[in-house]
Amino acid sequence: MLTVAVYIALGSLTLALTLCLIRLMRGPDPADRVLAFDTLYINTIALLIVLDIYLSTSIFFEAAVLIALTGFVATASLARFLARGKVME
Repeated sequence: MLTVAVYIALGSLTLALTLCLIRLMRGPDPADRVLAFDTLYINTIALLIVLDIYLSTSIFFEAAVLIALTGFVATASLARFLARGKVME
């Protein structure tokens, strides 16, 4: 029963990643692209956690934590750049 749930989760996350990539490429303005990037890295984290559960390892969890840290910093920097025009003052 767990494998069926994992396959459904993997399919759903793959669809979500595909839709986020489309929005990232076709976004009408930069704010939409930043939001798509934010959603993309969150979906990637979820995909890695599901793979970690399926394969019963812990290496994907560590990779998910690293992606979460770098993704947060990148999203905050991009949002600040869009709001003010520069990242550092």
